Amino acid sequence: MRRGDLYRVAHPSRTEPKRSRVFVVVSRQILCDAADYSTVICAPVSSSRHGLATQVPVGEAEGLKHASAVHCDGLVSLPKTALTDYVGGLGPQKLAALHVALKVALDILD
Repeated sequence: MRRGDLYRVAHPSRTEPKRSRVFVVVSRQILCDAADYSTVICAPVSSSRHGLATQVPVGEAEGLKHASAVHCDGLVSLPKTALTDYVGGLGPQKLAALHVALKVALDILD
């Protein structure tokens, strides 16, 4: 599991109307690798896109079927064991865009 990996998660929450949703791992790599941490922070991927600075456009190049966006305003903690259906990964440019979007979402701009 790596920061920037996309996974389809079945039944991510009780309130989620969809049977599955794609998430991007955004936790620091050291936490992804740590055996004593059972969860990672993830951002949901949605086909709805609003052009916000907290959204990163993704699509077929990242393993998805259609144009979507990573929504950094919707961060959640998910069990590592739920991230089993690997979809794809963000390339270097998309990872850089993810870092900027996370800074905007968390209001930690330099």
